[in-house]
Amino acid sequence: MIIRELAKPRHPAIRAAYRLRRELEPYGIAADVNEGTGLALVSVWVHLVVWCGPCYLWWAGGVSPVTGRYTYRYSPADDPVTAARRVADRYFELNRASPILPAPPITGWPL
Repeated sequence: MIIRELAKPRHPAIRAAYRLRRELEPYGIAADVNEGTGLALVSVWVHLVVWCGPCYLWWAGGVSPVTGRYTYRYSPADDPVTAARRVADRYFELNRASPILPAPPITGWPL
């Protein structure tokens, strides 16, 4: 049992990640939070991972014609509602492009 007074407070990035995950639920999006040291990641979909720190940051799906580097989108960490809406837009875009099919049923006798 953890006594609340003795538990270490969570890093702001981790709290931001859990807020984002909670805000994604009304869109029907189940996400995973992976806690790190001073950083947290919210795994949403294939090619959609949100880095959480002082802001939310995720790959926008494009490459800059000027630099040839990937382009990213961001949203302030103090506005998880807007971030969730923008991440959900990207989620649905990726889902339309390549939906993940359910795994085939396992048949036969176990070895």
